[in-house]
Order: sequence, then structure tokens, then C-alpha cells
Amino acid sequence: MNLTLKSKTALALALGLAGAPALAGMDEARAFLDEEIGDLSALTREEQETEMQFFVDAAKPFEGMEIKVVSETITTHEYESQVLAPAFTAITGIQVTHDLIGEGDVVEKLQTQMQSGENIYDAYINDSDLIGTHWRYQQARNLTDWIAGEGADVTNPGLDLEDFIGLSFTTGPDGKVYQLPDQQFANLYWFRHDWFNDEKNRADFKEAYGYDLGVPVNWSAYEDIAEFFTGRDLSHLGVEGEVFGNMDYGKKDPSLGWRYTDAWMSMAGMGDVGEPNGLPVDEWGIRVNENSQPVGSCVARGGATNAPAAVYAVTKAIEWLEKYSPPAAAGMTFSEAGPIPAQGNVAQQMFWYTAFTADTVKPGLPVMNEDGTPKWRMAPSPHGVYWKDGQKVGYQDAGSWTLMESTPVDRAKAAWLYAQFVTSKTVDVKKSHEGLTFIRESTIQHDSFTERADKLGGLVEFYRSPARVQWSPTGTNVPDYPKLAQLWWQNIGDAMSGAKSPQEALDALCADQEKVLERLERAGIQGEIGPVMNEEQDAQYWFDQPGAPYPKIENEDEDPKTVSYDELIASWQ
Repeated sequence: MNLTLKSKTALALALGLAGAPALAGMDEARAFLDEEIGDLSALTREEQETEMQFFVDAAKPFEGMEIKVVSETITTHEYESQVLAPAFTAITGIQVTHDLIGEGDVVEKLQTQMQSGENIYDAYINDSDLIGTHWRYQQARNLTDWIAGEGADVTNPGLDLEDFIGLSFTTGPDGKVYQLPDQQFANLYWFRHDWFNDEKNRADFKEAYGYDLGVPVNWSAYEDIAEFFTGRDLSHLGVEGEVFGNMDYGKKDPSLGWRYTDAWMSMAGMGDVGEPNGLPVDEWGIRVNENSQPVGSCVARGGATNAPAAVYAVTKAIEWLEKYSPPAAAGMTFSEAGPIPAQGNVAQQMFWYTAFTADTVKPGLPVMNEDGTPKWRMAPSPHGVYWKDGQKVGYQDAGSWTLMESTPVDRAKAAWLYAQFVTSKTVDVKKSHEGLTFIRESTIQHDSFTERADKLGGLVEFYRSPARVQWSPTGTNVPDYPKLAQLWWQNIGDAMSGAKSPQEALDALCADQEKVLERLERAGIQGEIGPVMNEEQDAQYWFDQPGAPYPKIENEDEDPKTVSYDELIASWQ
């Protein structure tokens, strides 16, 4: 957690919550604005007070109500739970408990509420990866109709949906918005800028490989750089201990599934061209028809989960993990592997989440300069040999507010007020400085981030660039995220452990996915937008069709290509 974060108790004292409860209202709102927000807002002080007055007035019917909301545990949500929730309670009189649990547990609770109809939480911050699930099952309130109807009296006039940069991720094929983004982070390429700019490293790399050391554009260059740095003596830069050219994780654990469903296959070039996701074949390898109905996952049905590009993707990940990563990495989970690059002995990581930025810019880390600037940078991830212009090249996580239909209306209204408060223009700039998970254009463009940009290793430049649209969460081809996601870590775990070859593991994965799709088709519970499976055909039939799945490229080692980081950043301006 960010060490500058005020404790819940300190803020409660500042807002007069200690001892006898004060009446909610504008005095508490002004204290919050003075104490916590200051100039770190996209709104003027007058506009902030107008927005706070809306929350005070709209909350009156719910004063004294106790509500429970839940999210995964990341820095942004810690700030909401420990600072913004007590502030909201002080201002509105609505008692909010904001629980922090593991991401898998959030999905499990949501799934239980969907299956039982029991109101476990009044609102969830759950990944927009479930957009296909919410759209098909219709168990989450669609916010477009909610705002126009039942929720109109508790919808902030200053909400400004157009300001949310991830709204396309939370919109179904029906054009309705099902979730409100609360935090976003991308998986990007991370590298040691200081090592790449070192004259000796540059000269040695050029001599060994015949081209310039720089940001890799493709996987062939990434592999060369990984090989070059692994085991390299960097004592001339004051680096002690063994150096590695790659960082990843491989433990058979639910987080291994995210490692692959979070667009690794699309980075290799498995799916079709399209934004925000490949169409008709997406980054899970699931094909849909013109009505957005899933029709297959295996190549025999026109899917690509076990296609040559997917096999190439998994093969490369395993090879790099074994050859160029710390020996412990193969037994690590997502959360265990996350802090490793900041320890100072990793040259690059292709699959690095910007959610780790806040913990990778702390003073005193081996990857930080004394002046507070990082020795590392982030850039777009390189793409594989099957990749084509216009394909998705990376993943963006968009944790988003979700109101379930099973939540009573009054409780949903109170929770919707809290969701809008923590994403409001009043608080979003300050919240974004705490967690660095941008959701609003007005926040990204705020002067305070222009001033801080050189301390954040390219994060601000990325989010201000047009390149960001090529990074997106799981799309609407996935009809039941909770059921399908668990199949990935179980099957790919078999390839990581060596129990199966990548081809065997992916054959099993696509077959398992199709069993779920077939069950959903038989059950008919998703109506006319649920799966309707294609008949199986010879693989060559599909390879001969335009688009994904693509036939095997005989030479998967393409000519390596790098670009200078400074040129890359300039191209974004």
C-alpha cells in the first residue's frame, strides 16, 4: 500500500467522526475537500462543492442505511476502502463497508449471487472481462436503462460517461452499458532503460546480434535481448548477483489462467483484427457468428484456441520461463512474481501490469534513481510472428462497478451513489495519484500528471497516446467467464509442468471450452444470444477461410526488430 495513504482513523477524526456521530452534510464535505482533495481534482472548488451537494441531497432517503460492497485488493481499492468509504459515510450518512478480497473470490461471490439470487453484496467492482456474461445472463442491471429509469434520482448530473476511457469495454453488443469503470491498468513491456542505454551493453549487443539494442517490436527481438542479458556480468553498472533476461510466472494456480486469457494469445497473433477485440475470433480463440453467438473454440469448429498461433504462444512462454527467468519463477503466482523486477536483477518483462507502477516507484528501490525518476520504462509489448496490423496487442484490466438485479432497489441506489462518489471528477485525480489506474480522460490530462510524468516511466505518455485503444479486456465472445476461465489454468498448467505438450494441453482446453458451450446451448438459458455450435470440419477448411484460425508458419523465427524508446514516445505525441 502507498505509505502516504492516510489511515481510516485519521481521516475519520479529521471529518469529526470520532465519538458521537456528526450529522452528514456539506460541512463534512468541505472538510473532506480541504483535508484530502485540495487542488488534485479536475473540478474547481465551486464545482466540487456542487457535486458534493448532489451526494448530500440524493443520499437523504438512505441516511443510516448500511451497505456492503466488494473489490479485489489493489492499491486503488485500498484507498477507496480506507479513505473514500469513511468520507462518503461522513458526507452522506450511508454506512459503507468496502471489503477487499482476492480477485478469484470476487468472481466466486458474484457467481454465487447469480446462482442463488441471494444478495451477498450491494455492488461489486468486478472486471469488465465478465461483460459477455452480464450481457447474456441479464442478471446485472444495465446502467443505460438504470440511469434513465429507476436510478435517475440517484445519478450524478456530473457523472459524464463520455469522460470514461474504458466505456467501450463495459458496453454490450446491444449498445447498453453494463458496468462503470473504477480502475484500469494495462499489461505492457517493462525494461531497464539504464541498461539498454549503457554504451558497453549497446556495443556488445550490436556485435553479437547485428542490430541495435532497443525496445523489441517483435518476439524474435525480445528473445535475443533475453538471451543477451541472462547471466550477463553488469558489475560495471554496480549490479550484484545473477541477471535474468525475462520474468514471468508458471505455478498451476488460478492466476496462471489470467496470464493467458489476458491477451497473450492475441499478442502472438492468434485472433482476428478488430477493436476492442478480434471479430469473429477473439483472444480466447472463441468464434462467434453474426449474432454474437459463440459457435466454437477448437479449429475444427472455426475457433483458434488450439491453432498453430496459440501453440506458438504457449511454447514461447514456457521456453523463455525455463531459459531466461529466475529459477523460482516457474513456481510463482501472479502476486508473487509482480514485485521481482523492482528488486533490480531483471532486464525486461513482456507481460507486466501497470498496476505494479505504484509499488515500483518507491524511493530506495534498486530500480529508482536518487532524484525520484525510475531506471526503468514501460512501452508497448512486442508481438508474435502471427500478429497483423489492427489486431489486439495487449490486455487492459477494467475493474468496474456492477449492480446485480438481485440487489433490492433501495440498496442498489445507495451503492450506486457510493460507486459514483469514488469515480467522480471531484476525487478521481487524487485517487489516480494513489493507485495510478486511470479511468477518466480529464484525469489523464490533469496538469499534476504532466508534472509527475517523468517519475512514472512512460505510464502517462501511454495513457495519453492513441496506442492505448489496442489494449482491451476480455470481450463479449466469452459467454460465461467464471466457468470458462478456470479451464485455462488447469489445462495450461499441464503444459507448464511438462505433463502435456502445448498442443495436447490446448487441444484439451478447447475441447473443455466446447463442452461448456454445448451445455449452455442445450440449457438455452442465454436465449438467442447463447452458443449455437458449428458442425466440426477438417482443420484445412478453416485454414483456407479468411482470418483466424491461421495455418502454421513454417519459420516462426522472424527477423528481429527493435525501436529506440525516445522515437517510440515521440510517435505517440
